[in-house]
Amino acid sequence: MTLDLIELRGLRARGRHGCLPAERELGQEFVVDVALGLDTAPAAAEDDLSRTVDYGSLASRLVAVIEGEPVNLIETLADRLAKICLEDPTVAAVEVTVHKPAAPVPHPFTDVAVKIRRSRP
Repeated sequence: MTLDLIELRGLRARGRHGCLPAERELGQEFVVDVALGLDTAPAAAEDDLSRTVDYGSLASRLVAVIEGEPVNLIETLADRLAKICLEDPTVAAVEVTVHKPAAPVPHPFTDVAVKIRRSRP
């Protein structure tokens, strides 16, 4: 079966993630994109939100993780966000991209991002 996608892009929240003391102290904005793989046919057939992902509720849970316990690596943050997405029983797979546009890079750049993919076993 081919999975349908629900995408939430450009979710912004302030977090204190990073290895440097200044990143932990001052914090910075993180931008997150998620693509959820699931079968949307049951929800569409019944026009029923309970048969799909409530992306408003999901966004709130993702922001809580971004704003919560700091981690050193955005790889770790991405993994935590993927786990939140997979808590929904309708989600079979997820792709999470964490953007860190204010990363401490000593050269001009547009963005630093980590993209991970996770799925149910």
